Amino acid sequence: MILNVLGCSGSIAAGCKTTAFLLDGDVLIDAGTGVGDVALDALARVDHILVSHSHLDHVLAIGLIADGVMRVRHALGRGPILVHALPETIAALRTHIFNGVIWPDFTRLPSAEHPALKLVPFAVGEVLALNGKRIEVLSAVHTVPAVGFAVACRNGAGINPDVDPGWWVFTGDTGPNPQLWARLRQMKVAHLVIETAFSDEERELAGISRHLCPTSLGQELAQLAGSVDVHITHIKPGEMKAVMAQIGRLGTGHRIHALAAGQVMRIG
Repeated sequence: MILNVLGCSGSIAAGCKTTAFLLDGDVLIDAGTGVGDVALDALARVDHILVSHSHLDHVLAIGLIADGVMRVRHALGRGPILVHALPETIAALRTHIFNGVIWPDFTRLPSAEHPALKLVPFAVGEVLALNGKRIEVLSAVHTVPAVGFAVACRNGAGINPDVDPGWWVFTGDTGPNPQLWARLRQMKVAHLVIETAFSDEERELAGISRHLCPTSLGQELAQLAGSVDVHITHIKPGEMKAVMAQIGRLGTGHRIHALAAGQVMRIG
């Protein structure tokens, strides 16, 4: 599988785009500003959008995608894009985005019979089968109901340990989360994409907003055995050097790198 990092910043500035990952060209994991770099015909091939939570930096592009591609998808005879999220996130999207005030309701446009979007609820622990991919919904601890995702690098992940390449894991926006590590200890983690939104100088803000800073990241990674490829995401613009320098002093034993927009990850 091929995963394109469209955006992985905690906010926007020149060269900084918010969270969006494109998996095999047909599944989006979050829909932040990074989606804006995808060509229209490629966007029209997206059949599923997985939403980690309702914050704007992760959902901003959903309505814009619907508006942009619905004519192309209709001409190709393709149905609505399925937007998968927690029930609470779906309620937030309906109330605060697709309300006719912030944005038109594309779950009923261009018609109720043939909408551009369909909102589909999921639950933590559920395993989704999307276009031949297995994706498990993981817990997250944030200021709103939130999740992360684990993508099986091959369909045999978790079934045959001898040939299991493991899982690509995205924590979503989260503070300290014992439930996540309890689950990950049962999985073979090949890649871990984990947020560190703030530097240690802003650890109080990180705690209030239920994000991680380097110190709390180190405490979280100590719960993951072995040596894993760890990719840091959601760093605020202008904080990259400070955050990564502090992470570099953690001495976790894991292979830690900063994620970058435009990066291509081959998993499995």
